[in-house]
Amino acid sequence: MNARPPGAVVAGSSVLIAALAAFAPGLRSQETAEAGGEVVRDAIVFGQSAALSGNARELGVNMNRGVLAAFEEANRAGGIHGRPLRLIVEDDRYEGELAVEKTRKLIGQGVFALIGAVGTPTSRVAWRIASDARVPYIGAFTGAGLLRGPNQRYVVNLRASYIQETEEMVERLTSDLGFRRIAILYQDDSYGQAGLVGVVRALDKRDLGLVGQGTYVRNTVAVKRALLDIRENNPEAVIIIGAYRAAAQFILWARELRMGAVFVNISFVGSNALLSELEGSGDGVVVTQVVPFPRDASTPAVARYHSALRELEPSAQPGFVSLEGYLAGRLAVEALRGSTEPGGPPPDRESFLQWLVDAGPIDLGGFEVEYGVGDNQGSDRVFLTEIRGGRFVPVTRLRR
Repeated sequence: MNARPPGAVVAGSSVLIAALAAFAPGLRSQETAEAGGEVVRDAIVFGQSAALSGNARELGVNMNRGVLAAFEEANRAGGIHGRPLRLIVEDDRYEGELAVEKTRKLIGQGVFALIGAVGTPTSRVAWRIASDARVPYIGAFTGAGLLRGPNQRYVVNLRASYIQETEEMVERLTSDLGFRRIAILYQDDSYGQAGLVGVVRALDKRDLGLVGQGTYVRNTVAVKRALLDIRENNPEAVIIIGAYRAAAQFILWARELRMGAVFVNISFVGSNALLSELEGSGDGVVVTQVVPFPRDASTPAVARYHSALRELEPSAQPGFVSLEGYLAGRLAVEALRGSTEPGGPPPDRESFLQWLVDAGPIDLGGFEVEYGVGDNQGSDRVFLTEIRGGRFVPVTRLRR
């Protein structure tokens, strides 16, 4: 394994990622803060509050892995005009109260920006704290509308919204398969509600309604009651707005009961983790995605991601979540380079954000994002994938 660039807080194959939260504060205490805390000995320090333990752990681990891959790639090329990138990580376990605590802690440590948060219930509270402190909140792993307001200058979304994902789901189910009986399982919180709103809106456009719905509690896999309730209505498809463990339990139990519905998951589910949890019983399960297919190295951004991931952690497998983290990291790198000059002063948050607004289309390598006044969402693209033969494959339409 190659030596780490100076200043990166990393989780390699020999380091438990859960230990990052304990390690990071020690890093900060060894340095002297300059320029209002934004730069530490000429390094540019980012913070990440994400789930590094609990039922959403794989999402946080992989977002962290992707961001680090992008930052280390930049550091090997000389950083940002000679300034290396660093990342301090805190574990919020996908819980809102902890996200408040960890976000305040990171801001108090003087990070330039926050990046790679995981989830709607955490982002729902954290973005306001960041905005009040005028700290950019970049690339959160959520498509919720609550981060997509016209006046949220400090929030920078990379991905398409849940409204766009659920519209694609319903369009494919109704147009490709001719389905009319669609039910939903959703996590009983702001994330689930965001997905529910999108599904209902998409069905309303087609003069349809849900034939059944069920909920489960965040950070649990208590889905059996919801499954039995939904099964009574004999749906042709079930849209799942959940995390990978709960989604997998629902699908496995449904198949045990010989329920013949098509199961469609939103991108937040965590595709690689879902595939693993399904233990070879996932064929036919559909997931909408918001980044290119992570094994398709014909896309330049994906080819760079493969190289960066190998440098960071040779044993890591490419996946949708870590690719999204990598693209979020690449976006931050491009904005830093564009908003600063070689030999000039340290990066400035307001200049960083203004560069994104003024830049026009930003090509990250076959994956383009664009921002503007009142538009803080970079990409509108939604991709479709399905499990076939025990692995995900990209598809353009659904088939029976």
